[in-house]
Amino acid sequence: MNRFINAILLFLFFPTMAVAVYVGFDLPVEFFKTTGAQLRYIPETFLVLAVFMLVLLVRRSLKRWMGMRIVLQKDRFKWNQPISSERKRRVYVYTILENFIVLCAAAGLYTITPLVIPVSLVLVFSSIDAFVFLFLATRLNGFRVGISSKAIIASDREVNLVYFTGLRKVSVFQQSIFFDYIKGLQLNFPTNCVDEDHQGEFFRVLKEQLNEDHVLVQLHQSST
Repeated sequence: MNRFINAILLFLFFPTMAVAVYVGFDLPVEFFKTTGAQLRYIPETFLVLAVFMLVLLVRRSLKRWMGMRIVLQKDRFKWNQPISSERKRRVYVYTILENFIVLCAAAGLYTITPLVIPVSLVLVFSSIDAFVFLFLATRLNGFRVGISSKAIIASDREVNLVYFTGLRKVSVFQQSIFFDYIKGLQLNFPTNCVDEDHQGEFFRVLKEQLNEDHVLVQLHQSST
């Protein structure tokens, strides 16, 4: 989900940047036989783009906050532990780098033309939200992995959620657990989010939640 939304945001950002450059530097627009500064409906265009970005970012943010809220309710799980130290470091590095770039993009757009301020404000809001989430997740120890009787969930920068209903096969390959469902759907879950010291217990509890009369279970810790 996080990668998909990032791809859409990039798809929206590049035309936004192009329009901002044409308007800010008053470049000629041969197709319309005019210049950037004389284009009509530019403030409205930036506002529409900002609204689209805001919807996507709010959706991603809500899912992330809900994921952390769920995994912090430890009594709902058969097994619940913090994510591995390695993955936690990656979460910090990627979050800081990603949002530093986003802030630079927001400042750059506004420097080119103040008309793009709705987009810049949305990007700043997104970065503030990400840093607040990172701070609170650290304080609450909210980057966690949990197994319930119905699903397995990992919450960090994004939420990985896999339900057990409809499974026909569960197998491990390299650093992923693959869940094959009866209608041909396949989901994967990263095993590197679980600390090595807890992987044995993780696989044991996971296996206990699966009905081996209906699900082919091929969980071997040595395969990760």
